[in-house]
Amino acid sequence: MSAVLLIEDDDRIRLSLAMALEDEGYTAHAVATAEEGLTAQRRYRADTVLIDLMLPGMDGYECIRQMRRDDDVPIVVVSARDDTHDIVAALEAGADDYVVKPVKVKELAARLRALRRRGRSAGQPLPGTSVQTFGDLEVRPEAGEVRLGGEPVPVTRTEFRLLCELADHPGLVLSRQQLLQRVWGHEFGDERVVDVHVGRLRQKIERETGSPRHLVTVRGLGYKLQP
Repeated sequence: MSAVLLIEDDDRIRLSLAMALEDEGYTAHAVATAEEGLTAQRRYRADTVLIDLMLPGMDGYECIRQMRRDDDVPIVVVSARDDTHDIVAALEAGADDYVVKPVKVKELAARLRALRRRGRSAGQPLPGTSVQTFGDLEVRPEAGEVRLGGEPVPVTRTEFRLLCELADHPGLVLSRQQLLQRVWGHEFGDERVVDVHVGRLRQKIERETGSPRHLVTVRGLGYKLQP
């Protein structure tokens, strides 16, 4: 049974969402503050973390940053805020996904299942050749490594899977919706999630982010890895 840590300060939402997740087959541990959430995650090591942004004391952004320092657990923001700035800031802090309230529990449960599948496969070989080369960029799906100019590049689990998906289709354009489905497991979703992760990847694998040579945008269509 998968364990979910829920960090939500609204008592009504916290209780109802925890009960709904348990009805979907999850074990839910719910807390009201970011500080309690950090302590709970160190103690219980949940499989997935759901977090609101506007929390008393430490806010959700800082909680995500602190959790990311020593834990690669999938983090999903559940917030009433749907402004682009808030979504980008949460993903930049280290969140993997973003869901806008009011929450549709069936949709949320589907996203959690997708994250769990990705988590189980994170330590397993990914499809593709042992080394995929794009100039000075090397993607090694089976070793779980990315190298630039021979030096290792630290990437998150989501960034790695995004890069592997693009590397498996060298020179071919993948739309944001295709990437959402293949990397995040969403049939539908906010395409800004893809854009932010692409931007984070470029900061790590491009010599000049303003003139990317590897991870290229094809305007109006999507993204591709340039052979």
